[in-house]
Amino acid sequence: MGAAETASMTNKSEAASASTDHGAKPQAIGTSSLDAFQSKDSRKVMDIVDKLRRSGLSVIVQLPQLVVSGDQSSGKSSVLEAITEIPFPRKENLCTRFATEIILRRATSVSISTKIIPDKQRPSTEKKRLEQLRSTIVDFIELPNLMEEATNLMGLGDDGSGTARAFSRDVLGIEIAGPGRPHLTLVDLPGLIHSENKMQSKEDVELIRGLVDDYIKEKRTIIMAVVSAKNDYAKQIILKNCRDIDPKGNRTIGIITKADFLESGSENEASWIKLAGNKDIFFELGWHMLKNRSDKEASKSFAERNAAETAFFSSGRYRDLDPDMLGIESLRCRLSQMLYKHLKAELPSLQKELNENHREVCNDLEKLGEKRAIAREQSRFLMHMSQDYQDVVKAAVNGQYEHDFFGNLDPNASIDHDSNMRRLRAVVQYLNLQFASAMRQHGHKVLTDAGEEGKLSPENDKQVTEPALDDDYAQFASYQVTEKRTDAIERARRRILKLIADFHIEKVASVCANFVEAAMNYTVAPDVADRLQSMRVDPGLISRLKRAKAELMSTVTDNKHHPITYDPAYTAMVEKMCQKKHESKLQHLVQQAEVDVKNADKDQTDRYLQIDVMRGGMGELLQPDMEETSAEDALDSQQAYCKEEVKYFIGAVTKQVIERYLLRDLAADTISPMVIGDMTDDEIAFVAAEPEETTRLRGNLETRKSTLEKGQETFKSALGLFKCADLQVIYSRDSSAMLQKYSCTGANGTYHTRKSAAGYEEGHVSATRTA
Repeated sequence: MGAAETASMTNKSEAASASTDHGAKPQAIGTSSLDAFQSKDSRKVMDIVDKLRRSGLSVIVQLPQLVVSGDQSSGKSSVLEAITEIPFPRKENLCTRFATEIILRRATSVSISTKIIPDKQRPSTEKKRLEQLRSTIVDFIELPNLMEEATNLMGLGDDGSGTARAFSRDVLGIEIAGPGRPHLTLVDLPGLIHSENKMQSKEDVELIRGLVDDYIKEKRTIIMAVVSAKNDYAKQIILKNCRDIDPKGNRTIGIITKADFLESGSENEASWIKLAGNKDIFFELGWHMLKNRSDKEASKSFAERNAAETAFFSSGRYRDLDPDMLGIESLRCRLSQMLYKHLKAELPSLQKELNENHREVCNDLEKLGEKRAIAREQSRFLMHMSQDYQDVVKAAVNGQYEHDFFGNLDPNASIDHDSNMRRLRAVVQYLNLQFASAMRQHGHKVLTDAGEEGKLSPENDKQVTEPALDDDYAQFASYQVTEKRTDAIERARRRILKLIADFHIEKVASVCANFVEAAMNYTVAPDVADRLQSMRVDPGLISRLKRAKAELMSTVTDNKHHPITYDPAYTAMVEKMCQKKHESKLQHLVQQAEVDVKNADKDQTDRYLQIDVMRGGMGELLQPDMEETSAEDALDSQQAYCKEEVKYFIGAVTKQVIERYLLRDLAADTISPMVIGDMTDDEIAFVAAEPEETTRLRGNLETRKSTLEKGQETFKSALGLFKCADLQVIYSRDSSAMLQKYSCTGANGTYHTRKSAAGYEEGHVSATRTA
């Protein structure tokens, strides 16, 4: 609060001291009525709630409280004043235009402090202005001035401009502390408005109804539904709202005020007494009747007020009612017992909700990863991330698919589908088989037809059944042409080995790149992945592909040199090809010499060989054209050599190129601790520094986590306090499992909770009870 505002508050306090509405001498904070809430057992439970509230937990989970609500002018503030004996100001429209939270708590010294809790919808600048109201007094007589100051800060004061608002969703918090005070929160809400008028707009009507509903719908709130006997209760909005929100009346108590306005002995009085007897509108918590001070009785003390109320209910039909449902003294006792039962019943669910919130916050923090505010945190973050990445990539390269990253195999999906592509070793193995088959089938530029021999040359004799080729690899069949063997003898052979190998390398490199992207998306934070991809991963993959292609060129270049082989299978293959070639020529000669002759005696056709044809052909076989024979032998040798060369080439590409340069050290060349270690501080900051919004989110989550953990510690320490017969605690510790277990047995059953290294786990209520 600024200096001007402080001075203003001081002046108003001085004025209030001279002319208070209550007319009496200044009243100290130590009122005795609050002690009625402090039974021995209830104080223990209220202690827990107060500790939770002071830890800041009320902004995360809803804590038990009493809410006073009713229609406008129903006497809500008078009820609250009578319960607490706190002299709230009676100036018109001062304390009924916003919610007022009265927080009572025990302290060694007496004080009243006030603050404004701004509406969440207010701009940040307005929130800061409202939060400046932080004042402390030591006498109730100064309270009206504090509340008026809050009213003006909220923009509800009449400054003569005609722009003041009628109501606000801001909340005024009044904390009253002192020795022997109970831990309790009561909330006074603005009165519900039936319809708009000149002073209250339609928007005001909706604002108040929404505000009241927000409070009374909370499952841990006890609703004090105040109805005035001056008006027909069937038309008072609060009763309908309570029945809609709390249909069984489990947490609603009806409070009837202004009973002194009823005509004694009238039917109207009888109907209200019937209502008070819970025989019309039923609430499980019942009803209660009060006679509050009227405006004319404002100067009377609380003792005088209570005496007048006792005298009033001691006459007429009220003598037939249960005394426990009449007057302020019995109401305090009822509320004390009600609060104790309510709070004790709500503690298990409150702890459960607290633990669930803690788990959610921890999960959200885990999703954000490690903190990355300074260079050391950023470097450590990248190191841990690279280790997770390496685990995944190494497992994929080794064909070990136990990690969760690999998921389930989809046999109906394509090999490069995301569900299958992650199994990198299996995918590359499949592509290598496709490459090898494509090389054997389509690795030669020209297929040779035997021509006059009438069959394909021996090089095309298939000794294995080739697998069906995918379209990517089957396309190389279109690059081949077929020519006669005689034409092949006259030309040098050309092959497409490099073309198929180059395609295969590009294919495997693309699979590796897609796999690396999937592994990064799994192990690396999204905001880091893109920067790391462009700075380190993409250059690493490009470098590996370049080296793979360089190795391929070396292999192809070696094959262009003088053909050398030391494999005895080559000689055997050449001899076999020569033998098959001669057998083919002989068979062709026989076919030419064959002639069919009709045998008239046997009425059949016999086949004979023509001697002259056989002699001429045999002469050519025995004395061939040496130049042509040399050419044929050269072609046969080349075909035999090519078969051996294809085998070698397949092995060289799959082992020396694919394995060495595309699979081996894939993790080390993309993201590894060594790669991270070689980065400069500026590079690390560029890659790992978290966005500003992430930093803010992390800060909010860490604050919530700390608050929740304080709440958990409060429960942990409180459970050890309850040694009484009504709330017995059994504590045990399993040292082997590092597990703490608690069993809290009371009127509602046995509540179990436990804490392990991972944090508090959800508890449950059993049906067993302990005597």
